[in-house]
Amino acid sequence: MADAFLDATAQAELVRRGDASPLELVEDAINRAEKVNGELNAIIHPLYDKARAQAAGTLPDGPFRGVPIVFKDLNCQVAGDPYNAGMNAAKRAGWHADHTDALAQKFLDAGFVCIGRTNTPELGIVPTTEPLAWGPSRNPWDTGRTTGGSSGGSAAAVASGIVAVGHANDGGGSIRIPASCCGLVGLKPSRGRTSMLPDTSPIDALLNVELCVTRTVRDTAGVLDAVHGAARGAGVGAPVPVRPFTQEVGADPGKLRVGFLAHNLLGTGEIHADCVAAAEGAAKLLESLGHTVLHEYTNVDDPALVGHFTNIWAAQNAADIASWSQQLGHELTADDVEPLTWTLVEMGRALSAPDYIAAQRALLGLQRGAEAWFASGFDLLLTPTLGEPPVPLGEFHTPDEPILGFVRAATFVPFTPLTNMTGQPAISLPLHWNAQGLPVGVHLVAAYGREDLLLRVAAQLEAAQPWAERVPPVHA
Repeated sequence: MADAFLDATAQAELVRRGDASPLELVEDAINRAEKVNGELNAIIHPLYDKARAQAAGTLPDGPFRGVPIVFKDLNCQVAGDPYNAGMNAAKRAGWHADHTDALAQKFLDAGFVCIGRTNTPELGIVPTTEPLAWGPSRNPWDTGRTTGGSSGGSAAAVASGIVAVGHANDGGGSIRIPASCCGLVGLKPSRGRTSMLPDTSPIDALLNVELCVTRTVRDTAGVLDAVHGAARGAGVGAPVPVRPFTQEVGADPGKLRVGFLAHNLLGTGEIHADCVAAAEGAAKLLESLGHTVLHEYTNVDDPALVGHFTNIWAAQNAADIASWSQQLGHELTADDVEPLTWTLVEMGRALSAPDYIAAQRALLGLQRGAEAWFASGFDLLLTPTLGEPPVPLGEFHTPDEPILGFVRAATFVPFTPLTNMTGQPAISLPLHWNAQGLPVGVHLVAAYGREDLLLRVAAQLEAAQPWAERVPPVHA
């Protein structure tokens, strides 16, 4: 039996050497899921028999041949598998995907075997994973607290040791938020780095990107190598890397100038002392490694920015509901979705075309300002990942006034949405645990297209202050 906390790179090597078969790895992962998933509610659609059949058959000879994975139940669709996007309407309809999207195919071509689909909030709207359709996912570090969202089911599965890699996506922090809450590595790639076709593209989903949560930097680099690249017709693609991302792990990042930001530029709430302490500890660690950390970042100066982000978010949700109405064959109403979802749908429907274009232009202006800041002599920006440690479950559930939950979320996630707006890559690293034993992530941002630099520094920090030996109370 493989160690529950053996990373995907090591598992793939076992298969290549003949020391383990894909079926053995998959059976181990299924056994681990059956041990802890009842407590965590990470996997909502088990695909165990299908996974066993795939592992026993002929798999693509990719870099992760035979390694088990979970797919978040939002995007990454596989034809014939159940797919709900956190929605009760899709659950009641027993909806199954009618196609395999470009990203899922890349995961499968890499040799991964999907053992199940993981929990997500309805349409990925809030930074916690507590959909009414499936109930809450629970944090392996404290089951009364959030896993974060919207990739919280995948994060719980990885943090607990069910699998080493979980597919995740990020439209306002949904890779990095659960990575911080669950003590994982979470890289948000540059806009256009990974494909979302045929369902969306970086043109009509300006904020969204796809990748994963993992326990090690080398796994994140390996997965990025396996799945990056815009599909034909995507319209936007990130710069082609000069060499494989795995070669950045262990490479010398040089002596870097790092900006430091630990206060809330958006004015949506105070930053918790634990999160400030995490960022300050990372700053000291970076300085001990020879980097220069300067308390400087002043790019955000538009008081309307939160409104622009909300307008684009609401418009996307309105478009999503229109798409689901078409797929399910009837017009979805307020009775079919959660109260906050419907509130945002109504906001999106009321938005004028000029207001939507103005929001897009504001985000692209923010991107230009961010790139100018990096070009002025900075290599990275360091912030806390979140404004608070993992909060208790139920914190964002305000059914009587749904928008209050969305407003409350802005205090929890004041940093991550900025890079969705600018399109830049950013990574959350598990460098800090607070006095309650809860993980508190640290967030590094690089210029557009510079995932290579993020991976070099992340690996350097991982070597200097390892986190791999930390195991949550609920584990497989």
